[in-house]
Amino acid sequence: MSTRPFVVDAHHHFWTPSRHDYSWLADPALDPIRRSFTPADLRPLLVAAGVDATVLVQTVPSIAETQEFLALAARTDFVAGVVGWVNLTDPDVGETLAHLKSWEGGKTLVGIRHQVHDEEDAGWLLRPDVLRGLAAVRDAGLAYDILVRPRELPAALTTARAFSGMPFVIDHLAKPPIASGEIDAWSTLMEPFRNLTHVSCKLSGMITEAGWTNWTPDDLKPFVARTLDIFGPDRVMYGSDWPVCLLAGSYGAVKSALEEALPPLAPDEWASVFGGNAIRVYGLDVSRFLPLPA
Repeated sequence: MSTRPFVVDAHHHFWTPSRHDYSWLADPALDPIRRSFTPADLRPLLVAAGVDATVLVQTVPSIAETQEFLALAARTDFVAGVVGWVNLTDPDVGETLAHLKSWEGGKTLVGIRHQVHDEEDAGWLLRPDVLRGLAAVRDAGLAYDILVRPRELPAALTTARAFSGMPFVIDHLAKPPIASGEIDAWSTLMEPFRNLTHVSCKLSGMITEAGWTNWTPDDLKPFVARTLDIFGPDRVMYGSDWPVCLLAGSYGAVKSALEEALPPLAPDEWASVFGGNAIRVYGLDVSRFLPLPA
């Protein structure tokens, strides 16, 4: 009897607004998600959607949040990896990474991310102190999640070229203008990543770049198709971006929309997009996970 592929949601969050500085949630448009979101909220959604494991991603520039996420990962039956945060400009970033890896749940630390799109300098990734910090991330055996908008893609490209042996993952397709459908400029900026085989891309965060109240899977299709053309099915991965996705649709709607927006895939390609690539790129240890029971 055949078994279904192991499915990984490669991008989601948790937060409790009272615990850290979530000033980014102050925007009135984010009222629907300005509350706590915990493993207990997500678990039944994973079961319903047939998702077996996840990658939990940082939301604020906070070592404390990363420590909490690592400890939480060690205690849940579905968080397989954590993409945390460190101050890349800190001369002691290597020591900080070593500390995090020795923390409770430290073995689940698989990557680092910073909100690059919030930096005024579009070339922030090219700063010497940032490049030194990225070298420490590489030396720690971790991936780096690239959270940018299109304006920062040129710097991201140069940075990725400088670290050819290090896994990079572009979050949310670099936030293309799905709502307007203006694909050409974004596509031109993404095209050079075609030959950088150490760079992958998350098929995540799309419905919140579309019209929140009137999007359809057809709106996503051109951007998904172009991403597949550039990266191929072995360098893209499914991510829900829950609970941010709730601004525009449910957890299940995100996965269903991606399945509809994808071009036809062979069974092994589908398994790669919906789990295998995340396991490989992040080096996830999923040996302790079984498909989540209902």
